[in-house]
Amino acid sequence: MKVFLMYPDQDFNLKQSLPPNEASLTQDLELNTIFAAMALGDEFLFEVAKQTILSSLDAPDVISYRQEILKDCLKNPTIVREIYSIPIEVSKSKRQHWIGFSLRHPGGILNRSIAMLQLFIDPLKRLRRIADEHAEKFNSEGFTRFFALIRQELSDDYFTVVENHLKQLRFRSGVLISVQLGKGNEGVNYVLRKPNRLDNHWLKRVFAKKAPVYSFTLPSSDYRGASVLGELKDRGVNLVANALAQSTDHINSFLSMLRVELAFYIGSLNLSEQLIQQGGTITIPKPVPACERRHSFTGLYDAALALTMKQKVVGNDVSADNKDVAVITGANQGGKSTFLRSIGVAQLMMQCGMFVPAELFSANLCRGLFTHFKREEDASMESGKFAEELGRMSTIVDAIRPDALVLFNESFAATNEREGSEIAWQILRALLERRIKVFFVTHLYALARRAYDKKMENAIFLRAARQQDGRRTFKLSEAEPLQTSYGVDVYNKVWETDISNGLSSGSITSEA
Repeated sequence: MKVFLMYPDQDFNLKQSLPPNEASLTQDLELNTIFAAMALGDEFLFEVAKQTILSSLDAPDVISYRQEILKDCLKNPTIVREIYSIPIEVSKSKRQHWIGFSLRHPGGILNRSIAMLQLFIDPLKRLRRIADEHAEKFNSEGFTRFFALIRQELSDDYFTVVENHLKQLRFRSGVLISVQLGKGNEGVNYVLRKPNRLDNHWLKRVFAKKAPVYSFTLPSSDYRGASVLGELKDRGVNLVANALAQSTDHINSFLSMLRVELAFYIGSLNLSEQLIQQGGTITIPKPVPACERRHSFTGLYDAALALTMKQKVVGNDVSADNKDVAVITGANQGGKSTFLRSIGVAQLMMQCGMFVPAELFSANLCRGLFTHFKREEDASMESGKFAEELGRMSTIVDAIRPDALVLFNESFAATNEREGSEIAWQILRALLERRIKVFFVTHLYALARRAYDKKMENAIFLRAARQQDGRRTFKLSEAEPLQTSYGVDVYNKVWETDISNGLSSGSITSEA
């Protein structure tokens, strides 16, 4: 049996390689906050969340396949959690009640397989009951096929046959084996036989003519004889033991994969419930092929910030369809970096088949997501900040390909304005020539102005708003770059502090 809840035609590989820049993505986009919210303290859920979100899909049909399954999960969270609990409980039972059997001999393999199969019966019956009672509540292709498979494979006849086999394989009346003599009177062609059916009528059994029986009794002290008989029994049950072992391994593999593939949806349910509880919204995004240029959304917010603050945060509305580059400028602490993170997180969530923290969201797929955020200087750096920035940019260039997405946050600001703007402009031009989509947050006015004056049809310019009194709205709107660093805000803040200490009052209101 196959689960097929992550892909329509293959199993999910929890051990697949993560992208080489997974550490940068995790740090810059604060993904560990997302993973932790999905896991709720469960290490397994954390690992599945990390593996899934960082392993982006680039096939719209597979993304849609997962999205439809996720919709079913959002409609039926209690049922989905009950299904997920089945492989969890089986795993716990194996750890708590498992008695080891020797796997070096067919007899040990047989006993182990019988114990495992007995352990599986009740959980499988429970899974069948869920399919019978709730299958009609699910509409996705994935769940429809899954429940149909459960009903077909785990039929009443299946359980009857399994239970009958388990009774026979305990050999309470002994083992009946046929064998032929081979060369040197060695036993060959060992075959396990069904025991003769006894007539249920007791009178017939009492008065029936007894067939001749040739038997012997083994003394209790004959350990060598017991060992030989054990070897003969092992030869007789060898084929049955292997067949039963393969059957139990198949069921165990199915339950293990069910746990892995449902874990992604359980994590999604955990995250959605926390975001909604904090007043946030979620939506199923609309992905379009990577060759197109689509980026439009309403109410997009940074899920990591909402989870950290434990309250509703400001969202943004942007229509950047047919744009290859977005240049974002504006006030310090105005929400630019937060906006950039929301773009990256939403892209990853969309491309793994999840919902997006927004009211509406549509974007083209990207063939690789890269981040180039400013880093604080620390003792681990082997060179200056600017050299470190260029080194990271070189690594990105080596790995990037057309239709990728790059997020820049205050990049190349570790040198002077003129040099940093020139380097950033050359890099930006080269990326656009290679059909690479760019979101660029910058305080380099020369860079932003140069791009704006080019009047590029494929560019959009966003600015973080700042009110006259210096307050931030954390909203971005389409606007041209301004030649200001808003240093006046810092001045007035210091001046207000001086007033509170008894100094004369004053303020600056111009944005020079």
